[in-house]
Amino acid sequence: MRLTNNLTEYGFISKIFHWLSAAVLLIQIPLGFYLVDLDFSEKRLNFESIHVILGLSLFYLTVLRLAYKLINPTPLLRNNIFPGQKLIAKLNHIFLYISVLTITISGALKKLFNGEILDVFFFDLEIKDSFELAELFYNIHIFGNYTLITLISLHILAIIVHKIIFKENLLKRIL
Repeated sequence: MRLTNNLTEYGFISKIFHWLSAAVLLIQIPLGFYLVDLDFSEKRLNFESIHVILGLSLFYLTVLRLAYKLINPTPLLRNNIFPGQKLIAKLNHIFLYISVLTITISGALKKLFNGEILDVFFFDLEIKDSFELAELFYNIHIFGNYTLITLISLHILAIIVHKIIFKENLLKRIL
C-alpha cells in the first residue's frame, strides 16, 4: 500500500485521516445528542469534557487533513460518471469540511461566551461572557450538526448508489 495518494487511489495517510475522522464523528455526534438531555451535574461535566476534547481533536485533525490535501493529489473519479456527480461529490466534501470546522468553532465560542475557560491543548482561552452570543453560537453549533449529519448521509448514500446502480465499489478506494 502506498503512503501517499496518486491519481487513481488513496494512500495510507489519507485513509487514516478519513477513518479516524469517521470514528471520532461516530462517537461525537451521539455524545452531543446525549449531552443535550443531561441535567447539570458532575456526570454532565465529565461527558462535556470528553465532547470538547474530541471536538478539538477533530478540529486539529481536519486542519492537518486539509493541509495534507493541499500537497497531495486527490484521486480522480472515473470518466463514466456525469459531470454533475463530480460537482456534487466535490461540494459534499467541501461542505463536510466547512461543517466540521464550523461546529468546532461555534462550540468553542459558545463555551467561551458562557464564561467558561477553554483548554485548547496548548493554552487556556477565556473571554468576557455574553449569554446572547453564547446562545447564537449554540444555535450555529446545532444547525451545523444537523447539516453535518445530512452531508454524512449523502456521502454514505452516494457509496451505496455507486455500488448498486453503477456497479462501482467506491468504498474499496478508501479502505
